[in-house]
Amino acid sequence: MPTETGRPPAADEPVDPDIGSVGAERRRGPARGQAGTVAAVAVGGAVGASARYAAALLWPAAADAFPWWTLGVNAVGCALIGAFMVLITDVWSPHPLLRPFFGTGVLGGFTTFSTYATDIERLVSGGHVRAGLAYLALTLLAALLAVWGSAWTTRAIVAAVRA
Repeated sequence: MPTETGRPPAADEPVDPDIGSVGAERRRGPARGQAGTVAAVAVGGAVGASARYAAALLWPAAADAFPWWTLGVNAVGCALIGAFMVLITDVWSPHPLLRPFFGTGVLGGFTTFSTYATDIERLVSGGHVRAGLAYLALTLLAALLAVWGSAWTTRAIVAAVRA
């Protein structure tokens, strides 16, 4: 696209004068420092998803049954997230890759809110509308209470230990 002078823009020159120049470092893709974070999330996600799969094998559910194992896995994962966040923000000075590995990767892979959405759709389309709506509300409530309760409990334990 030619500029007002009629010549094509230089590599570092903005195409639109209202938009800043896109420097060479942005055109190359993610910053080099992000490779470790991406790897930590990927490895953690594999660990968490494997743990979730193991839970599904231990507690299989019939196709038309209420998905208790998914609700339980999500509640446990949310409780772990609440405790973990308190520990890494109030107690420890963790390695920079701990939060992406464990918080985003392991616990993100372990909790399974995509399965939660699929379970709701399966229940509703299978004619179990009330069960689907109950599951929708119960999982949301359990997840929020699990995060809040574990964060509160972890803070109380940390305060008692420090006292």
